[in-house]
Amino acid sequence: MTTPLIEVEGLSKQFDLGHGIKLHAVDKVSFAIEPGETLGLVGESGCGKSTLGRLLVRMYEATEGDFRFAGESMAGKMSTSRRKSYARLAQMIFQDPYACLNPRMTVGDIIAEGPDIHGLWPRHERQDRIAAWLERVGLVAEHAFRFPHEFSGGQRQRIGLARALALEPKFVVCDEPISALDVSIQAQVVTLLQELQRELGLTYLFIAHGLSMVRYISSRMAVMYLGQLVEIGPSNEVFFRPLHPYTQALVAANPLPDPVRERSRPEQLLTGELPSPLNPPPGCRFSARCPLADERCRRETPVMRQIEKGREVACHKV
Repeated sequence: MTTPLIEVEGLSKQFDLGHGIKLHAVDKVSFAIEPGETLGLVGESGCGKSTLGRLLVRMYEATEGDFRFAGESMAGKMSTSRRKSYARLAQMIFQDPYACLNPRMTVGDIIAEGPDIHGLWPRHERQDRIAAWLERVGLVAEHAFRFPHEFSGGQRQRIGLARALALEPKFVVCDEPISALDVSIQAQVVTLLQELQRELGLTYLFIAHGLSMVRYISSRMAVMYLGQLVEIGPSNEVFFRPLHPYTQALVAANPLPDPVRERSRPEQLLTGELPSPLNPPPGCRFSARCPLADERCRRETPVMRQIEKGREVACHKV
């Protein structure tokens, strides 16, 4: 049995807003990702998906808990040299292709910035390496001398992809990399991500809203609600046979590709108010919106437990 590349145990992140107020962004999350695997992470906006991804690339420091990379702990304080070494191994592709690129730098300098910092590319090979990465992501060598504002959204996302992968990392957090793109461009970027994964042996945490796309690109899917994981399992199993009531609601909200079936299926809307991450309720955080909730749900926090091989759910009713 292989050692997971990423092992997360009880990872939490709270943001101190002052005056004793804390925002509970990620709360006691645990999971693992195998080498070469794509784990999809889905959930509503504001549930903590992006914060979790940033914790795993050390953009944020965890409040408590631990995560390991290839068996080595990466939580807690780090020396500058160790943080720099980990940055080579774990990179992030950001959601907004317009905001994540420095408008004052040429595309070539953007792609080469990481290798320059780490001293990876000999000076006489720098331009050839930049050109090779541009061509690898579907652009041309001449684009190295242009600035980000001269490109479309899909092209900018390809530049961001080249920037992240130029360091040849082992683990990449894809933070909704297709949400700001047209549907036709989304397919191109996802296909490119899959090709590069096979070619370079990459491991992905793929964060997205669309369950259909996550099912397509990922081997396993994790569902997040208000900072906590509520279900995790093989993507097809989670999508076609959801166990947690929240996962069932997400799947029901996913549009069907058949217009006739989409118009005729009953509407399933969540009721109740979304709790605030500033003051999360006791017990199950989904209980205020769950049609199955009882007194135990409102009092006792469910823990992730294995329901069947490869399936874990945090629900008293499953």
